Amino acid sequence: MTSPLNPSRKKHRFGKAWMHEHLTDPYVREATRLGYRSRAAFKLLELAERDALFRPGMTVVDLGAAPGSWSQVLRKELGPKARIVAIDLLPMEPIPGVAFIETDFESAEGIAAVEKALGAAKADLVLSDMSPNLSGIDVVDQARSVALAELALEFARLHLQPGGDLAVKVFQGTGLDAFQREVRGHFRHAYLRKPKASRDRSREHYLVGKGFREAG
Repeated sequence: MTSPLNPSRKKHRFGKAWMHEHLTDPYVREATRLGYRSRAAFKLLELAERDALFRPGMTVVDLGAAPGSWSQVLRKELGPKARIVAIDLLPMEPIPGVAFIETDFESAEGIAAVEKALGAAKADLVLSDMSPNLSGIDVVDQARSVALAELALEFARLHLQPGGDLAVKVFQGTGLDAFQREVRGHFRHAYLRKPKASRDRSREHYLVGKGFREAG
């Protein structure tokens, strides 16, 4: 999900070295072969297999969904009875069976739109691949990423059914330990994962909360 930190939505300029790496990346090639919109599909597939996140007919919320590879995985793996609500500030090409909301999840209007799409249903799984546009200032970027993870956790806390799961993108750095402790306070188990499809040089990880414990 691209936040208001980049209101112009301008694309980053990448050098030839990055482009070469991208085009020769086995996950990029495999995503193209299988029709996934990005290599990120394989991050979710690995998380789901390792931590048993999927079962047919689930209700799932996909935060930061564009360009849509996670929603594609959900649609394929969960079957026709699954209910999938996706949101992103950027547009996303339609995916049959996925209710997509193009707005900012960081706004009250965005959260309300997702709640409206869910109706009275509680989610079985909340996923967040949200990350801020990077400023290049580590302390600022880390604070923004933690804030997005906190927002996803708060949404999960309010909208997961008991026993539900959460998987949220995080970055190694200040605030991560405290966030992990917070997740552990709401779930029976919490695991920090780095999928193979995450590039080695990236600080990106995913924090998986298993077995939501509704506050009593």
